[in-house]
Amino acid sequence: MLRINELKLPLDHAEDDLTAAVLARLGIARADLTGYTVFKRSYDARKRSAIVLIYSVDVDTPLEAAVLARFAHDPHVLPAPDTSYRFVAGGAQLQGHDRNERPIVIGTGPCGLFVALILAQMGLRPLILERGKVVRERTVDTFGFWRQRELNPESNVQFGEGGAGTFSDGKLYSQIKDPKHYGRKVLTEFVKAGAPEEIMYVSKPHIGTFRLVKMVEAMRENIIALGGEYRFSSKVVDIEVEGSGEQRQIRGVTLADGEHIASRHVVMAIGHSARDTFEMLYERGVYIEAKPFSIGFRVEHPQSLIDACRFGPNAGNKILGAADYKLVHHAANGRSVYSFCMCPGGTVVAAASEPGRVVTNGMSQYSRNERNANSAIVVGITPADYPGHPLAGIALQRRLEEGAFALGGGNYDAPGQLMGDFVKGRPSRALGSVIPSFKPAVHLTDLGPSLPDYAIEAMREAFPAFDKQIKGYYQEDALLTGVETRTSSPIRIKRRDDDLQSLNTRGLFPAGEGAGYAGGILSAAVDGIKVAEAVALSMAATTPLKRSA
Repeated sequence: MLRINELKLPLDHAEDDLTAAVLARLGIARADLTGYTVFKRSYDARKRSAIVLIYSVDVDTPLEAAVLARFAHDPHVLPAPDTSYRFVAGGAQLQGHDRNERPIVIGTGPCGLFVALILAQMGLRPLILERGKVVRERTVDTFGFWRQRELNPESNVQFGEGGAGTFSDGKLYSQIKDPKHYGRKVLTEFVKAGAPEEIMYVSKPHIGTFRLVKMVEAMRENIIALGGEYRFSSKVVDIEVEGSGEQRQIRGVTLADGEHIASRHVVMAIGHSARDTFEMLYERGVYIEAKPFSIGFRVEHPQSLIDACRFGPNAGNKILGAADYKLVHHAANGRSVYSFCMCPGGTVVAAASEPGRVVTNGMSQYSRNERNANSAIVVGITPADYPGHPLAGIALQRRLEEGAFALGGGNYDAPGQLMGDFVKGRPSRALGSVIPSFKPAVHLTDLGPSLPDYAIEAMREAFPAFDKQIKGYYQEDALLTGVETRTSSPIRIKRRDDDLQSLNTRGLFPAGEGAGYAGGILSAAVDGIKVAEAVALSMAATTPLKRSA
């Protein structure tokens, strides 16, 4: 199998044109083409009137050796890499491990889901603990909050089966380095669970919330069939650690009802909002450090405006779908302002997980056909902005979310402001053409007090500057909704590079976004695979516990 990269065709090309392009590129006859598959399809929209599709194609031909020799110096015709997944442990390697001890996976977001799946596929029968509810019940609670302002602190956008990624755009692309093609394993398992097959080849795949719900259920059933066990509404409130210094070893976890579960292999895939669990781990001496994250607002424009700005006369093309964007501005005060988690044709959602606080996030369905485009526009901050304690970033998040709750009226409505009013520093009194999608509702006000002065200053400079990147972006009545504080975890539970265990607590495996090692569904799932492999190798090397007769 060989791969052709950078094969370019017009947006409106006929189906047979791709075959013709493959034959022409390789200089072979139709009879010498056994078959081909599209590995990746992206587009170049820099010339809006002449958008080009760009293909990477895996080709099967009996002339492979001769073709590769002929293109030996061409960087775009290469042997196709082997992207198949291979388990690091299993069979004979795991024969000696203690069958009575099961690895514990805490959290069922994308990271925990893939930790559990890989462990189950290796026959290690993981026990999965989730503080929230099964995804269907969680969905009822979440929509209940949006409609009736009744927050369940254990069942919401952040907590419950599927994690925060369930109520999102379902974006499955990442900029992480992935030399072992773990991302391919993630996409393959998602397709098995019901995701559309196009996620295997489109450049920016997404799934959408409703499809994610069904997929999470299907993956749970698969894990259980392989010997895994799920326990919902099972909040971990403590861990047992024995020894000190370099001899610290986890021995198990304690649930809210007082039950203790013994294990020497515990994965913390708890997500970026498990603040109480972060505090517990810190109190138990687990090494934690502060890390950078970002704060800002959600901004809504008409999706039709973004489509026209990005695609020109090709706006509405079925292959292109709803347009997204990526923006960055380096402000005069030294702060970077950038777009984050852009949701084409989506909605702004209430993402609070603690009473008396307001948080926003973005969500899309697979169709991406809602009237507004929304994105977080955020300012990067570092531990220098919240010094003094490893958990100081959490305190800052809480303070900003409490302020947003008050600005919104103290009833879970979100504070909002028109873009023009925000830039000019005056409160908004009435909506313009952009109708807010946030539920329960948006309360118009002045967002100036909602973030630190340095962030407000940088964002007021950035919005007009973004208009130079996307003409029409600075729309006076575009809507800002506050606040966005959960862009990533404010802490890192530091782990060793060699075995992915906690820097100072053996047997504890920090994983995913909450531990500070991922950002988004795909990168969290990939980190889950890496951690599952580390757990399996550790279990294969662990001497079984001696048990009394």
